[in-house]
Amino acid sequence: MAELPPQTIHRDPQLFYWILLPITAVMILTGVLRYYATVLMQTAPKKLDQKSMKEQRSLMHGIAVRGNYHVLSESSFRSRRDYLTNAYETGAYLKDPERRGQPPPNPMTDPGAMDGMMGMMKNNMAMMIPNTLIMSWINAFFSGFVIIKLPFPLTIKFKSMLQAGVATKEMDPRWMSSISWYFLCYFGLQFVFNFLLGNENAANQMAQQMAGAGPQGAPQMFGPGVDPDKQFKAEAENLAVVEHYSVLDNVEDRLLEGIKSK
Repeated sequence: MAELPPQTIHRDPQLFYWILLPITAVMILTGVLRYYATVLMQTAPKKLDQKSMKEQRSLMHGIAVRGNYHVLSESSFRSRRDYLTNAYETGAYLKDPERRGQPPPNPMTDPGAMDGMMGMMKNNMAMMIPNTLIMSWINAFFSGFVIIKLPFPLTIKFKSMLQAGVATKEMDPRWMSSISWYFLCYFGLQFVFNFLLGNENAANQMAQQMAGAGPQGAPQMFGPGVDPDKQFKAEAENLAVVEHYSVLDNVEDRLLEGIKSK
């Protein structure tokens, strides 16, 4: 079977300077401006009162004990488990013990929850508005241009991803359109932003979407609409089913066997 000749497209070299470089520069500058805009729009988090802090730290204490029980002796683990289980079941750590058994309050009436929602909305707007404007700019001026050819072979499945806006069936999948270059920059400039702005930057689109999540999943555990009493009872059940073992069990025998083997 005869092999097909390599496909050659005579591309204007000026496309590199008038399309590829401007799109890349605009994406980088937009990410930097988005970072500083997000920093300016951020509001200082409200300090928790003593009861709320105690409620959260008590649940985190139980999770820490359950996750690190193997470094505790059996008696130490049992004493901690019995104490925490009893406190969780009796509601000793609840911020509002009188509301135990009642449905959680409406998050729309909680000022703290509204502040968190506004922060998430600001982050989403800071991400959506620039991307919409850049996409409209590329569609208006650079739609239909083929600007670069990748130096490695690709299968036909990459054609729809790399040649967006170019309606051709016979073109080599290695050729990339201007719109596809925009999406490549959109998802591939994270390392550039990390270099320019540091690892903890708001220019990363994925990090922006999770900006309202807080550290260590705190809003999922303590956010609005969450019943802390149910969480305490669930953690008490998790602690009760733990089968304890310690890394120090039979450590003397293991040490002597290691010495004898040498």
